[in-house]
Amino acid sequence: MSTTSHHLSPAFPGRAPWGTAGKLRAWQEAAMDRYLQAQPRDFLAVATPGAGKTTFALTLASWLLHHHVVQQITVVAPTEHLKTQWAEAAARIGIRLDPEYSAGPVGKNYHGVAVTYAGVGVRPMLHRNRCEQRKTLVILDEIHHAGDSRSWGEACLEAFEPAARRLALTGTPFRSDTNPIPFVVYEEGNDGIRRSSADYTYGYGNALGDGVVRPVIFLSYSGNMRWRTKAGDEIAARLGEPMTKDATAQAWRTALDPRGDWMPNVLTAADRRLTEVRRGIPDAGGLVIASDQDSARAYAKLIKEITGHRATVVLSDDTGSSKRIDEFTESEDRWMVAVRMVSEGVDVPRLAVGVYATTISTPLFFAQAVGRFVRSRRRGETASVFLPTIPALLGFAHEMEVERDHVLDKPKPDGEEDPYAESEKELAEAEKQQDEDTGDQDELPFEALESDAVFDRVVYEGAEFGMQAHPGSEEEQDYLGIPGLLEPDQVQMLLQKRQARQIAHSRKKPAEDADLLELPADRRPVVTHRELMELRKELNSLVGAYVHQSGKPHGVIHTELRRVCGGPPSAEATPGQIRQRIAKVREWATRMK
Repeated sequence: MSTTSHHLSPAFPGRAPWGTAGKLRAWQEAAMDRYLQAQPRDFLAVATPGAGKTTFALTLASWLLHHHVVQQITVVAPTEHLKTQWAEAAARIGIRLDPEYSAGPVGKNYHGVAVTYAGVGVRPMLHRNRCEQRKTLVILDEIHHAGDSRSWGEACLEAFEPAARRLALTGTPFRSDTNPIPFVVYEEGNDGIRRSSADYTYGYGNALGDGVVRPVIFLSYSGNMRWRTKAGDEIAARLGEPMTKDATAQAWRTALDPRGDWMPNVLTAADRRLTEVRRGIPDAGGLVIASDQDSARAYAKLIKEITGHRATVVLSDDTGSSKRIDEFTESEDRWMVAVRMVSEGVDVPRLAVGVYATTISTPLFFAQAVGRFVRSRRRGETASVFLPTIPALLGFAHEMEVERDHVLDKPKPDGEEDPYAESEKELAEAEKQQDEDTGDQDELPFEALESDAVFDRVVYEGAEFGMQAHPGSEEEQDYLGIPGLLEPDQVQMLLQKRQARQIAHSRKKPAEDADLLELPADRRPVVTHRELMELRKELNSLVGAYVHQSGKPHGVIHTELRRVCGGPPSAEATPGQIRQRIAKVREWATRMK
């Protein structure tokens, strides 16, 4: 490619997966061409995790240095580990970044520095002075972190306002709050709402079609939960059934309690899946994403009991943790257990099986977490992520291919329920850098008493497969035993065959012998995210019509539907829950005629 600098070695980006050509993948080359044609001061590239944002950014940095458009580079990363990772990647193409920089002049043998957003927040004037002294390219990795707090955003504005060029990168849906992100352009739509505008977007769907990322199989587990509230009441519920937000949170946390049966059964299933994947990918690794240190240690102990092998435990963003991640990356060890920090940006390409064992339920964090498993190294690799049957998580799994922009203005309260109305507490929890317990127990005091696990369903490319089965059963093994090396259409075909076999087997049993009361897959609606959006649209149009008939506001009708039918807000409701509300509002409208 004519635009690639002489700095680039023939091997860079190295080990490019099938579906790429030459030194740059097609999207990287297209993004480079767009940048070089426009030569903008600010450029926002949104590319799905695993697509190669680092390669694109460093290729562009090399070109700008070589053509004397800039004289130095500053990379801003979310964590200490990523700062080092950027410096190592840059060194491979002849760009020398100092990841240990804190103050004073930069060594003459360096082209620039790699720092964290927190570091910029502490000393913004230091970085501003550097930008004023020499023409600087600033690469803002995972730019949404510049909005983590008002002070960080203000610090980035102050530090990098004089920069000659600014390249913003992100690989996940933007933030759920409305803090404006520095150096991001917002454009007002026809609805009067301002949304972020990217200069180049390369989504998961495109990357999947190009063979750049792996397809993801989500394996969902339900089960019966029992817990005791602060008032001393014992509550029993089935994971995934309609219940209040507080009850859902407590049932979820009961499932993740290492002392119950849910986590040991899910970890056992995930390890069986890993064994199957390793038949085709011998060095494939697994990652458990935990909520806090105590849980992480307990999960590691369970893994040792289940597999006979020790798990690598990563508890915090320190030098020792970075070393453990590097050692795990280069090894063929089976499992790593980590608290949050591995959910974003840390590149361990051999990770192929994941367990989502945290109660964080923001789309931002979920996409970051799943992004750890989608980095493809060879044709046909698949990723498998184990989830609790929580409606919000299943919704995110259905919508893997949906591209999202950062919405700066809250949608108007009149009309559809606010799909961005995630609690501030939840957002703050998702973005905390610490890995200690978040204190939820103080806010929702309860005691987990017991839990069991039931294989529930598989979500793949927006469709659902399977029916419930006991852990260790032949039916569960049918899904755990899907080969780890398959083309995306082969995955779909195999899932359909497994489902047909499971249904045929269940039909041979008399109804009184059925020990699990879930509808078989052929009677449970298979809903894509597009169909789900149409259902929500239908509900909102019916509510809108009923507003004129009843004289009640939209919000009151939605609240009444939730009270009568149960379940979460419509943005998080399952297809069945939305259909139930559609039927109910039609019933109300008929009565009034």
